[in-house]
Amino acid sequence: MSAANFEKAVAVVQGMPKDGPVQPTQAEQLKFYGLYKQANVGDVNTSRPGMMDFTGKAKWDAWKKEEGKSQEDAKKDYVEALLAVLNNHADDEQAQAWIKEITA
Repeated sequence: MSAANFEKAVAVVQGMPKDGPVQPTQAEQLKFYGLYKQANVGDVNTSRPGMMDFTGKAKWDAWKKEEGKSQEDAKKDYVEALLAVLNNHADDEQAQAWIKEITA
């Protein structure tokens, strides 16, 4: 899996329409977030957000789950996770186009 595949996958995730046919679950979105942070920053380097910051804690926890993973492995896992989501919507034309774009 190349860095270009990862960059394409990130662009697809960030560009997915909120009301489009492919809707990653909240758990899948957190997985993408954790892998993205691990791929770009490395291990968690901040303290866990406060008690009332529910979103921040969920994101921090998702990133923490990826701790110890190399940045290359995180990039590979990100692409594989996105392809798994897209393959669940393989009957959708947009999902098929994204799969081709990412794997090209």
